[in-house]
Amino acid sequence: MTNRRNPFSPRPAARRPVSRRAALLGGGAGLLGLGLAACGSDDGGNGGGGEGGGTITLGYIPSWTDGLSTAYLLANRFEAMGYTVEHEPITEAGVLYAGLAQGDVDMFPSAWPEVTHASYMEEYGDSIEDLIPYYEGAVLNLAVPEYVDITSIDELAGQADRFGGRIVGIEPGAGLTEATQDSVIPGYGLDDYELITSSTPAMITELENAIDAEEDIVVTLWSPFWAMPAYSMKALEDPEGHFGEPEALHHLGREGFGEDFPDIAEWIADATMSDEEFGSLEDMVVNQFEEGQEAEAVAKWLEENPDVLPPLPGE
Repeated sequence: MTNRRNPFSPRPAARRPVSRRAALLGGGAGLLGLGLAACGSDDGGNGGGGEGGGTITLGYIPSWTDGLSTAYLLANRFEAMGYTVEHEPITEAGVLYAGLAQGDVDMFPSAWPEVTHASYMEEYGDSIEDLIPYYEGAVLNLAVPEYVDITSIDELAGQADRFGGRIVGIEPGAGLTEATQDSVIPGYGLDDYELITSSTPAMITELENAIDAEEDIVVTLWSPFWAMPAYSMKALEDPEGHFGEPEALHHLGREGFGEDFPDIAEWIADATMSDEEFGSLEDMVVNQFEEGQEAEAVAKWLEENPDVLPPLPGE
């Protein structure tokens, strides 16, 4: 893969206050630590019988805003179909996949199972239902602010001092972290860089500070993700393809999801989105509404985009 395109490039790159983004990125972090708490429905069973009335638990990592946005979008649609929806914020991808495989959560609204999370699918995939790839063309990347005068990952070699010897990353358990550490750094001879891992919020904070000071910085990012256009980030080309090919984002369910919720499984099989459609959804949720107003943001987006998703059963 030679070009890391930004699927949201037509959108304006206006920056919002740090407090909103920090609050959003931190929402849910630390609520569960590395484990699940009180997962599953209160009634001890999630079977909907195809007629609504059951409970569906959506598990996602709030700082990965593709999952946050799609969770609230699906919650809106599922509730309109007569279901009760519970949100389960989780901080680690491995814990989320384990919870899905164990039936502690019913659905992972926005997974990267083809490349980024392939190792988790190898471990847990036999107990997970792949409902649909809803978005095509997701990519991982190293990225720099637009003012940094490099365009390709291979140009980082020999310039570690310029970047403080660091690549600022996200969570240690993220597939992006694994790909950067195991493939990209050795593949491009970047052994004089240290990959700094902590969390997505911490990475965003360091990025904001560097941009405010117009300092050189390289971070791990991905598309689709609101921070790419919001901070006018430049995805570095990956001429040797160490990040792997573009992949689709999927809706994943626990084993038996389709049997327990046949009406949802049938509806969601046609619920796909394009770059522009998904970009507008994430922008609405992350940038146009405040923390705690995700449901209102989704309602507004559905009002403005009534024909993106298929009609609900009976409509």
